[in-house]
Amino acid sequence: MKISRVTPLVMGTAWRNLTFVKVETDDGLVGVGEARAVNRTDGVLGYLNEAVPRYVLGEDPFNVERLVARMYREDFARAGEITMTGMALIEIACWDIMGQALGQPVYRLLGGAVRDKIKAYANGWYTVERTPDEFAAAARRAVAKGYCALKFDPFGGGLYELERAEKLKSIALVEAVRAAVGPEVELLIEMHGRFNPPTAVEIAKELAPFKPSWYEEPVPPENLAALKRVSQAIAPLGVPVATGERLHTMHEYRELFELQAADIIQPDITHFGGLMNAKKLTGWAEAYYVLVAPHNVGGPVSTAAALHLAASTPNFKIQEHFNDFAEAFVKQSAPGLPEVVDGYFALPTGPGLGVKLNEDVIRANPQQTLHFNLFTEDWHKRQARTS
Repeated sequence: MKISRVTPLVMGTAWRNLTFVKVETDDGLVGVGEARAVNRTDGVLGYLNEAVPRYVLGEDPFNVERLVARMYREDFARAGEITMTGMALIEIACWDIMGQALGQPVYRLLGGAVRDKIKAYANGWYTVERTPDEFAAAARRAVAKGYCALKFDPFGGGLYELERAEKLKSIALVEAVRAAVGPEVELLIEMHGRFNPPTAVEIAKELAPFKPSWYEEPVPPENLAALKRVSQAIAPLGVPVATGERLHTMHEYRELFELQAADIIQPDITHFGGLMNAKKLTGWAEAYYVLVAPHNVGGPVSTAAALHLAASTPNFKIQEHFNDFAEAFVKQSAPGLPEVVDGYFALPTGPGLGVKLNEDVIRANPQQTLHFNLFTEDWHKRQARTS
């Protein structure tokens, strides 16, 4: 079996372009991959245009170690977000092909299931006015959809510090959400790398009475020593620190683990070279007693990949999901996933990833001109079209 053709397809939404790839083989099997490269869709497409004829066409899709190793090393330049995203698109599609060829869901090829359902949390549910009443109402709607855990960033366009009025407003939003959903629903506080260390620690202390389940990316990702400062200061509060969506290689995670700067890692499979790299990382994390909560802001194929990893990973914690709060056509672009029921996904079924592309839906929603900027007011409404 050889890869005979790779076809990129881009679907636009109000705030993200989703890049799909269709990988075809000479015996008729077709695998799919997908990623959301924030503000860098054309960069990923350009990379694929060069890398596919060089490394992918004519390869056996079962040889993912060889394929990934060549894409990582043989261009010589250091791999970053674009390279690791392009690599993941192809690699995930290869796993889809392998599962179909063997008649097995991908998680069985990754070691088999270690759980019979996959805990989920909602994101993207708070596209409302930034007031306590609006956030509380949106949180109740998310819980009504079946979620028992909600993630949100209440901090507006904040960067490094917050004016006192903004800080009090942000705290009030968290207070309102906690009051709306009660003590049993988990609240995951997203900081999006906004703050300098003293501000991150101050805000963490202010929010601790609302019993958050984690503080995510409290400082920017480039300086892991600063993250260590924050995690040490937050530790007495008993709230874990999570990070990792903007770490794209094993070598970046090496420093994080050696510093023991986080309690939960959040690799994005689609920006980390694919499922095999992510699976290796989860084993490494387990040596440090670190839990794994894969970052996932993609569509249904990205979600499928994350669910197969979650099913087969002992130190998995919880899975991010956006698409119950997105345009209906996003889920229609690759149907086949289980729905969230009482806070959990069922295990994926069917061979491979268990989803099939609907190219008509993708073509009906073409790539958009977007600039999604998390440091501008009202970014949370997720309306990023610029033309």
